[in-house]
Amino acid sequence: MKATQYRTVFRSPVGQLTISSDGTDITGLWIENQAHFGSTLHADAVTQHLPVFDRCAEWLNRYFSGEIPVEQLPLAPAGTPFRRKAWDVLRCIPFGQTVTYGEIAAHLEQITGKHTSARAVGSAVARNPISILIPCHRVVGSDGSLTGYAGGLEAKRFLLALEGIPVTAGSRIVRSKAIR
Repeated sequence: MKATQYRTVFRSPVGQLTISSDGTDITGLWIENQAHFGSTLHADAVTQHLPVFDRCAEWLNRYFSGEIPVEQLPLAPAGTPFRRKAWDVLRCIPFGQTVTYGEIAAHLEQITGKHTSARAVGSAVARNPISILIPCHRVVGSDGSLTGYAGGLEAKRFLLALEGIPVTAGSRIVRSKAIR
C-alpha cells in the first residue's frame, strides 16, 4: 500500500514552488516549470495544511528576505544511494559559498573510496528533488560558469545574488570557498 503524500504551494521571487511531504519530512520542492518537475510527486498527492509545510514556509520566507535560515528542516529525498550521498554533500555547502562538480566528486571519492566523476555528480545534482533546501544552485563549473540548473539559469543567478555571490555578465562567478 502506497503511503499518502501531501503537497502545497509557496509563492516565491523565483516563481511558484510546489512542496511535497510524507506528513513528517519534506520529500520534494520544485520551481514551477523546472526540469524534472514533480519527479517524486505522486499524482494523487493530497493538498493539505501540515506543520512541516509551515516550518518550510517560514524557512523560505527568511531565506528570500536575505537571512541565513538556521533551522534544519526534516528532508527525505528519494533517490539512489549515490544520489543521496551527493545530496548530503550539497547540504554541507554554506550559504553564500559555491563548489564545483569536481570538488564534490573528490569529496565523495574520499568518503566512499570509489572513483567518482564530475559527470556522475552533475547527473545527481540535476535530479535533486528538493531544490533550494538542498542547495544545488551553489554548484558551478570548474571555471566558475553557472552551467545548468533545473530551475533555470535566471533562478540560479537570483539565488546566488541573494546569497551575495557576484555573478558576472558572462554568467560566471567569483569563486568562494570549497567543501571542507
